[in-house]
Amino acid sequence: MNVHLIAIGGSAMHNMAIAMHKKGFHVTGSDDEIFEPSKSRLAKLNLLPAKEGWDVANIHSGLDAVILGMHARIDNPELLKAQELGLKIYSYPEYIYEQTKDKVRVVVGGSHGKTTITAMILHVLNYHNLDCDYLVGAQLEGFDTMVKLTKEAKIAIIEGDEYLSSPIDRRPKFHLYKPNIAILSGIAWDHINVFPTFDFYVDQFMIFVNQIEQGGSLVYCELDSEVKKVCEAARSDIKKLPYSIPKNRIENGTTFILHPELCLNETELNIFGDHNLMNLNGAKFVCNQLNINDDQFYIAIQSFKGAAKRLELVKRNANTAFYKDFAHSPSKLKATTQAVKKQFPNRKLIACMELHTFSSLTVEFLNEYKGSMDLADEAIVYFNQHTIQHKKLKPITEEQVKAAFGGNNIRVITNKELLQNELLKMNFENKNLLMMSSGNFDGIDFKELGELVVL
Repeated sequence: MNVHLIAIGGSAMHNMAIAMHKKGFHVTGSDDEIFEPSKSRLAKLNLLPAKEGWDVANIHSGLDAVILGMHARIDNPELLKAQELGLKIYSYPEYIYEQTKDKVRVVVGGSHGKTTITAMILHVLNYHNLDCDYLVGAQLEGFDTMVKLTKEAKIAIIEGDEYLSSPIDRRPKFHLYKPNIAILSGIAWDHINVFPTFDFYVDQFMIFVNQIEQGGSLVYCELDSEVKKVCEAARSDIKKLPYSIPKNRIENGTTFILHPELCLNETELNIFGDHNLMNLNGAKFVCNQLNINDDQFYIAIQSFKGAAKRLELVKRNANTAFYKDFAHSPSKLKATTQAVKKQFPNRKLIACMELHTFSSLTVEFLNEYKGSMDLADEAIVYFNQHTIQHKKLKPITEEQVKAAFGGNNIRVITNKELLQNELLKMNFENKNLLMMSSGNFDGIDFKELGELVVL
């Protein structure tokens, strides 16, 4: 197979290029800019384009498939040439389906928890040496790539993002995978630039659950009222499996799952928080559908340390812990803040979040954040006016942000150096620090910050 990837430098795209190369395909690609770690990883396998930019000479009749990344524009010269030649053009979710259509496909959907649930399932399968293909949205410990495609594996575990598939395919990615087993973790309005109303956003999840193959299974979080509504209304031929928070206890900052009916009476975890516990229970239900029993699941999951930037521990000592998290939407902020506060009830919590996504920086969406950081003892909201200009959005003020979040614990900062200085001035004795963003706080070095605040 000869395959060319337009916008090969993207996170998912470069991982797909590596996966196809390992499968024995002849892979080429192009992009107008490629950053690390994509650049080094592609170069190591001789997949890095010789030069940056688009070149119509890359597109020829000998290609079996052209895969179009979201970063490319609809007037991309290579795309136009491929259309002119009548070549088969796929979005990457379309091509994932093409490569896994004869396998048992598990698709993990939801506004939050997708990466964590996918990572948990993969961890358990890997622990028990069960081979599978996969697509996951973060680099996981013990896995070389974020995408794996093989001829041999009978199962494919796919993280089902609801964002758009490609510049010429405006369907949400998770509409294209047609799961045999689906899981839906939660519904909380996101991607306002694509789904301008909550009802329209919810409709995408209704479409997703009704894409499940005939006689398939649907695992869903029954504690989320929108999820419950959507899943209970799904087709009657689908097996429906609701889950919630498993019984647990917390002792000295460590969480234990309780299951006295099994060989192991309880399982000590490396992770914590109600959302993580719900994610764990959902992953267990999925693994049950893959013929992994509860004892096998718990034996494996006790060594799971979490996915990157999902309540990831940066540094800790006896009196302080510093976590970073991908949380950026209102529901995620609330859940993550609550998790750290509940895990360490005797410590004060300093919580910082960055407004970074299109939705979070949109004036009309800001009020959705009301009360989302109320549980923090001190809360800092950070944003950069340059990011707003770059996204071509209406300006927002510090006063608007403070009013939107509400609460007397909120401070708003718009300068990276000022934010760092304010954190370094604090005494973190018997306090925890939580930094939440889908970005990186304009390049703050978390490891370096951890060394300075956790002594």
